[in-house]
Order: sequence, then C-alpha cells, then structure tokens
Amino acid sequence: MHRLTALATFAGLLMTQAAFAIDHTKDSLETVRKNVDQKKAVIVDVRDESEWNDGHLDGATLLPYSQIRKNVDTEAVKRKLPKGKIIYTHCKAGVRSLGSAIILEKLGYDVRPLEPGYDKLIEAGFPKAK
Repeated sequence: MHRLTALATFAGLLMTQAAFAIDHTKDSLETVRKNVDQKKAVIVDVRDESEWNDGHLDGATLLPYSQIRKNVDTEAVKRKLPKGKIIYTHCKAGVRSLGSAIILEKLGYDVRPLEPGYDKLIEAGFPKAK
C-alpha cells in the first residue's frame, strides 16, 4: 500500500514537472556563486522556517514553498525578491526548489532551481549564516 502511494506521488511530481517544462538549472555551482557575488542573482531558501532556523546560507532569502504553494501573496513576493535578477531556489533535496520555481516563473522571475540541497551547498563552500 505504501509503495502504491509513493508511486502515485512520484508520478504526480513527474507530471507537474513535465507540464511546466522546468528542470534543475544547468548552471554550475561556480557560476551560481559568481552570479551571487556579482549581485546578478540571489539565493532563495524555500525550506520551512524550522529548517531555516537550524541553519541557512549567508545572504539567502527565506520564502517557504509551503506558504507560496497554498496561496501566493504576490505583493509579499515582490517585496522580498528583486526583479531583473536570477533567482536560485534551493531546499533540502531539490523537489520544493522545482515547485517554487514553477510559481515564481509565473510571476515573471528568471528562476533557476538548484538540485543540490542545503547540506550539499555548504559542502561545496557556500557560506553558512552565523
């Protein structure tokens, strides 16, 4: 029974991804870091606030997927995220990153969801907030 539920969930995620033709960015982590350092991009953490409180990337913006997927407040998003910059979304494993990208793209943002999650980004040398 659990396998059937897991398969149905996975199939739903694949259909959602295919319907919106969005995939994880092909930008290398070096390119991501360079774009952020040059102020061409921002990193948006789409994990829940409790995960954020356990640790987050220095300079990242919190915008939980759990909040924007239910009822996106476009004005609040506009106040948090700059237009005209690349938005790199990240989460723990890459799934919420994709879901958030779909929503933010509809709002006119250049969104590039990251597949590496928070732990992998830290391992890759992205600075952890103090």
